[in-house]
Amino acid sequence: MRTAGIVLAGGAARRLSGVDKPMLELDGVPLLRRVITALAGAGPIVVVGPERPGMPDVRWAQESPPGGGPVAALAAGLALMPGDTGIVVVLAGDLVAVRKSTVDKLVGALGAADGAVLTDDEGRFQWLIGAWRPGRLREVLPASPEGKALRAVLGGLSIVPVPGAPGESADVDTPRDLDRLTRSSQPSYRTLS
Repeated sequence: MRTAGIVLAGGAARRLSGVDKPMLELDGVPLLRRVITALAGAGPIVVVGPERPGMPDVRWAQESPPGGGPVAALAAGLALMPGDTGIVVVLAGDLVAVRKSTVDKLVGALGAADGAVLTDDEGRFQWLIGAWRPGRLREVLPASPEGKALRAVLGGLSIVPVPGAPGESADVDTPRDLDRLTRSSQPSYRTLS
């Protein structure tokens, strides 16, 4: 059964003054590259958002309208999935600690459910770290997906919660996130130009 990947890498990063979050580097590696690496063995991998340099072996898509939110981005990514895709792993493009082991854990937990979603240290679903049956995703996507919340659209599906390791769901949303990650692991952050 084919496993594919969709990486949601659009968004305006308003809380980070519009910086291109997926291209922030952690220990010299852009976050987007880390996420793509976690999808090793999946194919195709569709990155939804502006095309960026240095990301070979991915297909690019753009949500409509650009900046239309995660459900619109998911719809754009699904539009490029081959018909024989049995599982699609959906990941945010600004994840810090996602690994291939995270993806394997999600895919392994899926079973007969519609989706498997990583939960954080407090047991909350991390909607942008999951493995899904693409047919079921297509069934619940609204005709006008822009501005819709993933939780509202996907929450009615049968979902297996997958406990994450401490920090496994970490992402970068605010300057405080950057400061916390910098202090905790001494990474080097910079934005690629």
